[in-house]
Amino acid sequence: MTRSLSILLFVCAVVIITGVTTMARKAKAQAPAANPLENTVYLDLKDSCRVVVQLQPDKAPKTVARIKELVKQGFYNGIVFHRVIDGFMAQTGDPTGTGMGGSGKRLPDEYPSGQDAYSRGTLAMANAGPGTSDSQFFIMFKDYPLPPNYTVFGKVTKGMECVDKIKKGSQSDNGKVTDPDKIVKMELATDAK
Repeated sequence: MTRSLSILLFVCAVVIITGVTTMARKAKAQAPAANPLENTVYLDLKDSCRVVVQLQPDKAPKTVARIKELVKQGFYNGIVFHRVIDGFMAQTGDPTGTGMGGSGKRLPDEYPSGQDAYSRGTLAMANAGPGTSDSQFFIMFKDYPLPPNYTVFGKVTKGMECVDKIKKGSQSDNGKVTDPDKIVKMELATDAK
């Protein structure tokens, strides 16, 4: 009788486990897929030129979350590219246009790894040293061997020809731009109309 009871309990356990596993698989299969555009940003520049950026939350989750928050607030709309060095990068994200301003909220460093961290089309956070990233970021014009001291959070997937047209600054004045180009509008693809 004890053996029969043990076998019965074993069979019941297998049936229950199989049923739970099957239900979990069905629930997972029926779960809505993540929106493929949820980490895509549209950066509209002059002359209706659009840059498409793929954010990389797997590399910099806190930075991507903050960038998305600022984009949703319209923070970047109208902000100039205050520092643009030909053959290197275009920097923006400072509401004062001086390179000294920001949103007022510092971000933790989420430094990249890998030799191609700062390749053409990479978006990375500008900073004045460890723990000082805020809202300013730069877009790489070409591959450049920077030290891994700048959080990489995105990559241009379309529209690098627009980035290449951004007005360049003075080489003798560290890329400072007179009458600079600006971000006309920056929005999440999921919010675009």
